[in-house]
Amino acid sequence: MLITDYLKDGKVCTSFEVFPPKNDMPFEPVKAAVKELSALSPKYISVTYGAGGGTSQNTAEIVSYIQDELNVPSVAHLTCASSTKAEIDEILASLKSKGIRNILALRGDLPADYNPDDSNYYKYASELIERIKQDSFFSVGAACYPECHVEAKNSVEDLQHLKHKVDCGAEYLVTQMFFDNSALYSFLYRALKIGIDIPVTAGIMPVMNSKQIKRSCALSGATLPSKFRVMLDRFSDDPVSLQQAGIAYATEQIIDLISNGITNIHIYTMNKPEVAQKIMANLSAIL
Repeated sequence: MLITDYLKDGKVCTSFEVFPPKNDMPFEPVKAAVKELSALSPKYISVTYGAGGGTSQNTAEIVSYIQDELNVPSVAHLTCASSTKAEIDEILASLKSKGIRNILALRGDLPADYNPDDSNYYKYASELIERIKQDSFFSVGAACYPECHVEAKNSVEDLQHLKHKVDCGAEYLVTQMFFDNSALYSFLYRALKIGIDIPVTAGIMPVMNSKQIKRSCALSGATLPSKFRVMLDRFSDDPVSLQQAGIAYATEQIIDLISNGITNIHIYTMNKPEVAQKIMANLSAIL
């Protein structure tokens, strides 16, 4: 099943993101987590790509498990910063052999020894998207930043780069986390104004650890509204209370998004099915 078929039908589409085990870690905890998540009837589950490319094979194995054994559509993340063009070709051939059709194409974090002039590597996600779209077997999504990519000069330049990814073949977009819905609404208006009219999925990150959220915001460029900061400050030393408050905040975000016509919701689960279960329970009559 191609993910785009779900994203374009106008119905509310909820999905989850998980990460694969590191190379030296067992698969069973991740498989147990996605099995619990699959019971929540998501439209699909995406699996991230390992930092530095170290878990690319693990990503494919988890995706295969999700779609072949759990019968849930799945998306494999693929980054190009840490893999040569030849290695990308090998990965794509492997994904195709496993029947994995859905890919989220990303540049990924730059390795410490990254050389931007090395022609053996794709420099931008747009180049990776072009390569993937050479084979009609694959459906390709891309990432977007409601509050501007941290490396972009400004939001105008960032949207121009995003439009280029769409022109190269991206069929849908998944946002980085954000905590102020008005940032997404503004982004969608500006994106549509320059011709970006493919489906956009809102990425929601339930807060579970204050240090982790602040670190992630520094990397992604997401800002923390005052309401969210007050919550972090109040419960940062009480993990149980912070998780409950974070679930409530994420639930409120999703309700507001759906109320304003946003039908595609992607929850960053951090491999914690209990968090997704509580959010979905809160939305049981809405979804």
